[in-house]
Amino acid sequence: MAGHRFIASTLGAFALTTLVGCTDTAGSVEATAALATSEAELASVAQVAAGRKHFQEALPGTNRRSCATCHVFADDTALTPAHVEALWARNPADPLFNRIDADDPAAPVPTYEHLKKGLVRVVLPLPANMDVIDVQGNVITAPDRKVSVWRAVPSIADTGFSGPFQSDGRETDLVTQAQSAVTSHSEGGTVAPAVLQRIAAFERGVFSSPRARFVSELLERGWPLSAIPDPDALLLLDASERRGRDVYDLACEACHGDRTRNRIVNRATHDALFYALKPDGNIQYTVTPGAPPEPVRVPRPHSEFLNAGYAYMTYLGQRGVVPLFNTSVDFPQYRFRFYTDGTRQHAVTDLPPIPVTASGDPDDINPALDEHGAPIVGPALAAQWYSTDPGRALISGDPAEFEAFDVPSLRGIARTAPYFHDNSHATLAEAVDTYSRFILPGIPTVGALPVHPPEFPGGPPESLSPAQKKDLLRFLQRL
Repeated sequence: MAGHRFIASTLGAFALTTLVGCTDTAGSVEATAALATSEAELASVAQVAAGRKHFQEALPGTNRRSCATCHVFADDTALTPAHVEALWARNPADPLFNRIDADDPAAPVPTYEHLKKGLVRVVLPLPANMDVIDVQGNVITAPDRKVSVWRAVPSIADTGFSGPFQSDGRETDLVTQAQSAVTSHSEGGTVAPAVLQRIAAFERGVFSSPRARFVSELLERGWPLSAIPDPDALLLLDASERRGRDVYDLACEACHGDRTRNRIVNRATHDALFYALKPDGNIQYTVTPGAPPEPVRVPRPHSEFLNAGYAYMTYLGQRGVVPLFNTSVDFPQYRFRFYTDGTRQHAVTDLPPIPVTASGDPDDINPALDEHGAPIVGPALAAQWYSTDPGRALISGDPAEFEAFDVPSLRGIARTAPYFHDNSHATLAEAVDTYSRFILPGIPTVGALPVHPPEFPGGPPESLSPAQKKDLLRFLQRL
């Protein structure tokens, strides 16, 4: 009965908030404080308030950057290109413009074109079983065994239930994530555990909506996700938004989930996107007479990461094949060799594989076929000379997770443009278009998606009609 009373009171509270249109992430902490009644709750509120102060102010011994330098409160704790451009015009000496995020940190006069796209440099150590290689297959790993990639700054909203953290899931909890951020981006030393715990407590109280907070609180109480009522059922949706919710259920829910909007709920869909690889990096296929070649798939029942082609889209932008928001800046060009273990004596596979196309043009979308009639393609299912970001594989050392990223939360997504791990898409409409044109056609979904004529002349067939895309956008804007 207590659980039912909690649901009723919480649903009533956030239903009222939803009806009056409250979506302020910073305000959610104050709302929590207003509900505190016991000494324990008051102590928790005090810890959150102290954590917010630590979050906003640079810690001693740092480069003057605070968490809020990049997680900007006015922009739903994300880092938007508009904010960076305006700050650069107003104050180029701001701590945001530290040389560690310059286009070339060693340049006499640093420039910040990547940062102006909302991207920060992320420097990561190579797993012991990986090397960087060139096109000829020569090992060119740097002496410090580190590589850098450019990634967007995510909002901290909904971190109460959206771990692991970072787009590659390298941080398992908010305390260690806070320390890593201070070390990597603020160039600070070891932070007192109490300070880190306060920062984590503050972050756990920031939500994209009262509905997200409702889900988080029930999860903290030990409720299984399947037993949590759908908080979005209380949304007063118009006809277009209701149709958009139906499109979401058909095209998005399998990977982005239902109540949390960031949990994979269809394991068959997930497992269909991981392939067995040959030593040269190309996919293994099973060829049965009278049937089309079928890729050999490797189920990953405990993985929450997907290679849905985001990094490949950026690769195409770098090659000038498709226009993207981030195309004007140069991304890294990496190839990797994976070994059986840290001795790096026995190679497993090289990724991405050297392109083999029907015409010989490495940018040809038509792959060559092997002697069995199977396409010669790597895990991106297309020709690809290099990777701009190997994603989760850079943490796990697992070639199956090459260019795989954590499935992001879709709550509050309308307020956190640009999109994808490297800000390749400037608007939510562009992201939906890319899903319809390039991603959904290659992903088994719940229910068969029909094929629609391309909305853009000369483009590929799409999984969603223009009307469906419009309705889906309306629904996503309410999350």
